[in-house]
Amino acid sequence: MKKIILIAILAGFSCFSKVYAQNSGRGSKLGIGADFIFPVGSFADKADFGTGVSLLFQNRIAESLRFTVGLGYLRINGPAQFVGVKYKEGYVPIKAGLRYFLTENIYAGGELGAAISSANGSGSGTAFAYAPGIGAEFPILNDNSLDFNVRYEGWSRSDGTRSFIGLRAGFNF
Repeated sequence: MKKIILIAILAGFSCFSKVYAQNSGRGSKLGIGADFIFPVGSFADKADFGTGVSLLFQNRIAESLRFTVGLGYLRINGPAQFVGVKYKEGYVPIKAGLRYFLTENIYAGGELGAAISSANGSGSGTAFAYAPGIGAEFPILNDNSLDFNVRYEGWSRSDGTRSFIGLRAGFNF
């Protein structure tokens, strides 16, 4: 399963890179970021925090509107569930969405997609993912920018919803 996830991430990066190269100079950006998550609600009883990495492709639709596609990997950690065995689970979120820039640097956005569990067994599966959020993008060095956002994210599936507050710090080029 881990090999399939790695191949999917590499294929996604390859596709994003080709699209970025074709659209260079026309409002497209590819970003890499670090993600930090803090579970809320009933998910906070099972998990403490999570960390991960993500790729985010943005393409300009209109002056203040961007289409986004994101791919990442999140590792969620928690307290001991059994004697000496801690909760650890990995997910590959794949989402598409929109960002609307309220000002030159501040945006509001939302994403929809799927979160695929890398676990085997009863915890494995795919969840419907949704994530409204706000953020800021600050230009630096030519067309590059720093991207910071905060979001509420929920992953819904038949056994319930896992919700968390997510923070992302990224570099767009």
